[in-house]
Amino acid sequence: MTLTHAVVVIVSVAIAVTLGVAAAIFSRRKTRVRAVCLNVTSTFMTIPAMALFGLLIPLLGLGWGPTITALVMYALLPILHNTIAGLDGVDPRVKRAAEGIGLTPVQVFRRVELPLAWPVMLIGIRVTTLMTVSSAAIAAYVNGPGLGGDIFTGLSRIGGAGAINQVLAAVILVVLLGIILDLLLQVLGLLTGARRQRFSRRGAAS
Repeated sequence: MTLTHAVVVIVSVAIAVTLGVAAAIFSRRKTRVRAVCLNVTSTFMTIPAMALFGLLIPLLGLGWGPTITALVMYALLPILHNTIAGLDGVDPRVKRAAEGIGLTPVQVFRRVELPLAWPVMLIGIRVTTLMTVSSAAIAAYVNGPGLGGDIFTGLSRIGGAGAINQVLAAVILVVLLGIILDLLLQVLGLLTGARRQRFSRRGAAS
């Protein structure tokens, strides 16, 4: 169940990263489109989790469908917001320096802007991952996979033998899973940090 919970989180975050980064890139020079994207994803965050999962049942049934859909909807805002902030925060002098050595606009974006924006983007991904780890437990409401089933079952048996232990075991595993995934993302940030520093030095030297 812990492994299934991790798969649900990873799949949901991966889809949200793809959609959020794509939306940020598409809307980066379109103020109105950016505002719409941010408003829509902000609205998703205001919908109570139980209500959202319930509303998805008539459309997607039970199980993986509503679980992944709801988690992706909740995960979009931090990724979109931080990607926009990261790209906006790239020093124009670095971009001009890259253009000065003959890079095309696409190359500047791919080889300079994205690496420099990555640390801010990664913060959004970390926040989203931790949120998704906890939110995925509520997916048991729609018969979703993961550790939420044990939490709901234990809560429904409060007063019975082993009910509290069942809930605590599932909660502890959710917490540990969140810590492990966050540590892995921190390691990813450290491994990719050297590239960002190299670009920063080049921009400062130019």
